[in-house]
Amino acid sequence: MPPATFRGLALDRFQTEAIAALEAGHSVLVCAPTGTGKTVIADWAVERALTAGREVIYTAPIKALSNQKFRDYTRLFGDEKIGLVTGDLVIRRDAPCKVMTTEILRNMLLGGEKLEQLDAVVIDEIHFLDDRERGTAWEELLIYLPERVQIVGLSATLRNARQFASWLGHVRNRWVDVVEEHQRAVPLDFLVADVSVGIHPPADFAKRMQKVIAQAPSGRGQDHHGGRGSDRHGGRPDRHGGRPDRHGGTGGAARAPVTTHQDVFELLQERDLLPYLYFCFSRKNVENFARSLGQRLRRSLVPKERHVELAARLDEFARTDSGRVLEPELRQLYENGIAFHHAGLHVQLKALVEELYEARLIQVLYCTSTFALGINMPARTAVFDGLRKFDGRMLRPLTTREFMQKAGRAGRRGMDTVGHVVIRTDPEEWKYNERSLQTYLRGEPEPVRSSFALSFNSIVNLLQRAGKEHIREIVEKSFLAFSMQGEARRLERDAASLTAQGDRKSNKEAEKLVRRAEQAQDRVWDDVQKRLSFLQAHGYLDAEFGLQAGALVLKHVQIEEIFVTELILDGAFESLDPARLFGVLCAVNKEFGRDVKPRLRIKGDDLALVREVDRVRHGDVVRHAEELTGQEVCWCPEMVPYGREWAEGRPLAALLDQLDSGADISGDLVGAFRRAKDLIGQLMDVWSEDKERVGELRALLQKVSRDEVLVVD
Repeated sequence: MPPATFRGLALDRFQTEAIAALEAGHSVLVCAPTGTGKTVIADWAVERALTAGREVIYTAPIKALSNQKFRDYTRLFGDEKIGLVTGDLVIRRDAPCKVMTTEILRNMLLGGEKLEQLDAVVIDEIHFLDDRERGTAWEELLIYLPERVQIVGLSATLRNARQFASWLGHVRNRWVDVVEEHQRAVPLDFLVADVSVGIHPPADFAKRMQKVIAQAPSGRGQDHHGGRGSDRHGGRPDRHGGRPDRHGGTGGAARAPVTTHQDVFELLQERDLLPYLYFCFSRKNVENFARSLGQRLRRSLVPKERHVELAARLDEFARTDSGRVLEPELRQLYENGIAFHHAGLHVQLKALVEELYEARLIQVLYCTSTFALGINMPARTAVFDGLRKFDGRMLRPLTTREFMQKAGRAGRRGMDTVGHVVIRTDPEEWKYNERSLQTYLRGEPEPVRSSFALSFNSIVNLLQRAGKEHIREIVEKSFLAFSMQGEARRLERDAASLTAQGDRKSNKEAEKLVRRAEQAQDRVWDDVQKRLSFLQAHGYLDAEFGLQAGALVLKHVQIEEIFVTELILDGAFESLDPARLFGVLCAVNKEFGRDVKPRLRIKGDDLALVREVDRVRHGDVVRHAEELTGQEVCWCPEMVPYGREWAEGRPLAALLDQLDSGADISGDLVGAFRRAKDLIGQLMDVWSEDKERVGELRALLQKVSRDEVLVVD
């Protein structure tokens, strides 16, 4: 019998079902809304393995979530039992419970690690399998893991859970139970906010907004791009570039007022709906909005009885703040109960903000999408600055999954009877937002689709281990192949029905369906064949698929695989001193954002180096790889001097002084340094026979592994 309680908490029906499935020896796929307690099932699996003296692994899609679970489990089970393995850090790699990113575990399995004591693997946010850039790692992991290992898959947004479980059971030869919970522990109340209309449920708001729009003067400018500029203080220009007053006037005809984030704050404060998360899709706005609200406040939002505690926490941080990142302006912002959080934020500040928010000392947090992904930090209210985002190519509506991931942060279990989700809008934006909101309220997230495409690195490693036929076996086990086979069977059934009709037109349609079915069955393997042909055409593999010099390098390279391998084969790294090598490694893994203006100039020997790397980057092999994969390689020459100077010992603060940006990008720069560290490790494997070179790289690792680069963010 499964337990009725766990760690003093009464278990819900779905938690009990999931634990019963695990006790029966099954794998389990748990689909439940954010905030309902999915992680309790993971915690139970971890405790069971540790109690039995076995091993368990917890994987997550982002390092921030890995780091949070590492801290949580260390508190729960003790330091000696919990390890952390990410691209940045390795802490107690031999611990019986290891927390890691999904790619790390995939790489361990691809490298042949047996993991004989492994009991179970928890895969948080398992729907990430359909991520275009990273999803293949999820499928490979699920295929490579020994069949005896139980899978605990967790997702808030897996619409086609039974199809996914059917594939997982097929590929792992082990029954997979689907456990679903559709009711949130804290139900959500949806509201729309506009300064003219107020804050109301969607249906009531729509009626009120229709009256506002009907009364507005004709010819009012339309916003077809959804963008809203912001100055340093967070105010927005109007649609024509002027600064509106409270009533929208710019000196011309009367216009509907623009609703600002500050208007939303006033509406929420009046209704006692703090604390809240305010989701933006611009780092610059995240910072500017927070600062402008802080300047507007007359008193702190933090309860008086907690001021001493907040000051003590900030004092403690200041004592260890060697980089002096807690500037007086930021400290005042935090003391007012306001903060901002995004992926580019300084790693120490990010950790501090999360700590203060977790302690309920932050009342208003402006954040980007990364705060919604897995991190267990709910609020009474979640606010959306808009329902459209720029995805690098176009402005598009949020998917239902993206919307619900963020909306799910509303409502604190045990504290709130309801969570509030608020959409900020304007009359001009409402026509877009109303349509999207209707879709979201139906509550049907998009089905998970496979993005399977074996990397070149995976292909050469699989070839070396087991040959071409083994690769085909892996490919045919993929969720993509499983889905294509299902599609082929459907097409074949439709073709048979048409053929049975016996007329000429239906026979022709049937023939088309049969051809489509054949193409569907072969599509996945055909894509891998193209990659194999590429590797043969460029001399990485011989005619019998044996590994040539290029493939022997490529099997160690996992970041910008073909580009970096070609640089190694070209000898571009041969004469570089360690600091300049580090500069290039930073430049091939991270690009500065469009609004970042570097002030460090490429000069001297670095100019010749950049020209040499440019030649390889635009060479036939790299360009052919880009065409084949549909992904542009990363090469940011402006990053070279920043990586070089970090390797020479220059502090992060000094480097940031040489960058002009509308937002904090220290986290981006540290991320570039960390990924360059990963590449150093890969180069050490490439040159493992050259003891002198390996020694130089080991010394370089020690130089660059300091300060912010070592922080567990």
